[in-house]
Amino acid sequence: MAEAKIPVDLILSKLAEDAEKTQERVHKAKDVLLSELDTAIATTPYEVLYQEDRVKLKHYHPVLPKSKLMKTPLLVVYALINRETMLDLQPGRSIVQNFLNDGIDLYMIDWGYPTRKDKFLTIDDHVNGYMDNIVDFIRRQHSLPKINLMGICMGGSFSVMYSALHPEKIKNLVTTVTPTNFDTDQGLLHIWMKNVDADRMVKTFGNMPGDIMNLGFLLLNPARLMIDKYVGFLENIDNKTFVENFVRMEKWIFDSPDVPGETFRQFITDCYQKNLLIQSKMELGGRRVDLKKITMPLINFYGQYDHLVPPAACELLTSKVGSKDTQDICLQTGHIGIYVSSKFQKEFAPKIANWLKEREPVTTKRSVKKTSSRKKPAKKKVAKSGTATAPPQP
Repeated sequence: MAEAKIPVDLILSKLAEDAEKTQERVHKAKDVLLSELDTAIATTPYEVLYQEDRVKLKHYHPVLPKSKLMKTPLLVVYALINRETMLDLQPGRSIVQNFLNDGIDLYMIDWGYPTRKDKFLTIDDHVNGYMDNIVDFIRRQHSLPKINLMGICMGGSFSVMYSALHPEKIKNLVTTVTPTNFDTDQGLLHIWMKNVDADRMVKTFGNMPGDIMNLGFLLLNPARLMIDKYVGFLENIDNKTFVENFVRMEKWIFDSPDVPGETFRQFITDCYQKNLLIQSKMELGGRRVDLKKITMPLINFYGQYDHLVPPAACELLTSKVGSKDTQDICLQTGHIGIYVSSKFQKEFAPKIANWLKEREPVTTKRSVKKTSSRKKPAKKKVAKSGTATAPPQP
């Protein structure tokens, strides 16, 4: 039997041809990226109504008349990792715009960029400090005892903690891709975090650098996130819409604030390594985060193919809270696809809006009573123009 010959000449010829085409695409990509492109993100108009340290509260301009707005406003809490601008990535793929079109009076926390002085801020400072002050500010603005709260990823974990500690201030709770059960080996991130020396990392860096966390996320799926997507970019270099969308996403991905050191340490130690949150054993400010205190309606979204926060990290929550009005929704997408996929633009935000509308109060507003919960003093109210005024008194 004759030995099969390897067509070396044909293989080398094909490689040379592919290399030449790739080189041509790279040169063209340079010209395209230097041309005039519309890659602006987070363009929906808003006003900064409140600021405390680095943390700002955005209020988006309603697009419907006041008579058609929901009476109970919604506060969205994003993660400390990456930016909340992902929810307003581009026209046509904007959760913010969809919420506004559905009549939601929308507020959102911008956590800003931590500096060295923020190294010692804890989860308690964020939940019982910044978040509580912001919730109280919104309650005063609307003369309401309770508001709606929505948390995303780590911001969802914070929102769960807040709702357990301050149930009297939250009417409805929405959690999306929110890790609460960290006792899972689904996803490489959970395996890594169980073995991370958080003390050494905080001692080395102070605040946890966003660039290092971004690199870690890329290494969770390096073939797809570091090779395939750029190959796809070169193959679609003639499609201007594709290029603009690609650049918008890249701008968001690599806009990564650092995470305050003590917050990072506590989240890794208490959540990923000890799994205290889902067991109702976590403590903030000397108070136990008891999930049974979450008695308000709860809707919990997660992604079937989420490689960062897998379903096993999310789906236990509704069985651990005290609410009798709970719902789990598993969407056939990944961690980011819930918010930016054109398919889920028609499903995700409208589902939340309808769910909130079904639970809208029919009674008239009543004034807010001062609560005795521990919190940091509010510092200032800032208009978008930068003019500072004192916040209204409770």
